[in-house]
Amino acid sequence: MGAGASDLAGVEPSGKVARAGLGDLSELCAAEVLLHLDAPDICRLARLNRAFRGAAAADFVWETKLPGNYGHLLHLVGADAKEGGEMGKKDIFARLAKPVPFDDGKREFWLEKSKGGVCMALSSKALIITGIDDRRYWVNMPTTESRFHSIAYLQQIWWFEVVGEVDFCFPAGTYSLYFRLHLGKSSTRFGRRTCSSEQIHGWDKKPVRFQLSTSDGQHAVSQCYLDEPGSWILYHVGDFVASSSGEAIKLKFSLAQIDCTHTKGGLCVDSVLIYPKGFEPERVIRAQK
Repeated sequence: MGAGASDLAGVEPSGKVARAGLGDLSELCAAEVLLHLDAPDICRLARLNRAFRGAAAADFVWETKLPGNYGHLLHLVGADAKEGGEMGKKDIFARLAKPVPFDDGKREFWLEKSKGGVCMALSSKALIITGIDDRRYWVNMPTTESRFHSIAYLQQIWWFEVVGEVDFCFPAGTYSLYFRLHLGKSSTRFGRRTCSSEQIHGWDKKPVRFQLSTSDGQHAVSQCYLDEPGSWILYHVGDFVASSSGEAIKLKFSLAQIDCTHTKGGLCVDSVLIYPKGFEPERVIRAQK
């Protein structure tokens, strides 16, 4: 056993035993290490030495980081089967990790870089908003605080309702759906962000109601009061399970406060976001069921 260990370590001409280091690791061994890491860590280790650099380009390493239906997602990017077949798996991951717009730029999806899960965003323009075409109630405002560079700002209304739908082939897994909302009108003045709360009213009288349903019979209903002016918040609507990577699931969701005994206003509606459950890049408020 001792001789075997000496052979493994190697013996220098002086008779001293040379210790093995990371530089002596084979590319195959390096790849076995990378299989257990997330994409950002793989890219960092690729700078370590030649073995890790070679392993970090291996298709079989990156294929484990891609969702099961990455071929379908790649088709939505505009790549045909031939082009997709010619791309390395690392290149496919890199392409899908960038936002992929569709529906005339009103929606987009991308891969979350750490775990490779599919995320989706729908702009306010992809939603059905009661009274959106009447400037007495709503105004579309340009902003740098939205990934879509535009939000819907509610000035005042009696019947508040926002409805949306998604029909998409999500990789199998559990997902969370959120409305991204902001109380108050934010702006930048002399390089400083300010928030006007003049038009905020009505949200403390009755809670807003969130609903989510799926084409395979899943349902979620919750409610909460809108609070914390001046901050973008993800309001959790509910979770759903995509059971098959090869079948599309249809979602219907809504946000409403339709008590017409009072008006409400001063609310920014940015987007609806769908994330793999547990991924929360912003502050989240969970509504009460």
